[in-house]
Amino acid sequence: MVIATHNPAKAGEMLAILGKRFPALDIVTLADYPGAPEPEETGDSYAENAAIKARSAAEFTGEWALADDAGLEIDALGGEPGVYSKRFEGEYTPFPVKMARILSRVEGLPDERRGARFRCFVALARPGEEPILFNATCEGQIASAPVGSGGFGYDPIFFLPELGCCMAELTPEQKHAVSHRGKVLAKVGDWLHGGC
Repeated sequence: MVIATHNPAKAGEMLAILGKRFPALDIVTLADYPGAPEPEETGDSYAENAAIKARSAAEFTGEWALADDAGLEIDALGGEPGVYSKRFEGEYTPFPVKMARILSRVEGLPDERRGARFRCFVALARPGEEPILFNATCEGQIASAPVGSGGFGYDPIFFLPELGCCMAELTPEQKHAVSHRGKVLAKVGDWLHGGC
C-alpha cells in the first residue's frame, strides 16, 4: 500500500498507525517512487481532494493507494480555514504564522465560543477503480496560545477539553487514539480486516 503524500510528518503518522495494526503489510510512501506527481488539490471538499490524491498515486504506482485531506474548522470563523487549512495565509507560510493569525482573530472570545474540530477524509484506491471514502472528526477548542512541541500543523493551538491539554502535548500513541487521523485510519483498518 502506498501512502499518497510527500509530507513527511503526515506520512510518519499514517505509517505508524497502519504499521502497528498491519505489521505484515508492506507500506511505503510516494517518497519511494521518484517522479511521483503531487496533483493539485482542486476539489472543493476534503473528500474530493483525498480522492484526487489517491487516484493519482494508484495510477502512477500500480498499487493500492491511500490519501487523506484534513482541515481545522473554527466555529467562530464560520468554519475557516477548513478545506484551505494547508493554504491558509499562503501555502508556504510557516505554521507559527498561520496559528498567530488565527489566535488574533479569536482573541478575547470565551471558551464556549472557541469551538473547533479537525476533520479528516481518507480515500483508498486501486488502479482503475473509484476510491472508497472514510471520514472522522476530533472535537476541541482553540487555545489562547500555542502549547507543546509534538505533532505538526495546528496541533499546538488545538485544545482537547476532555484531556485538559493541547494536541501537541500528547505522545504519538495518545494522539493516534483521539485524533481525526487516528480515528479515520481505524475505520480503514476495520474495512481492510473485513476482507476489503
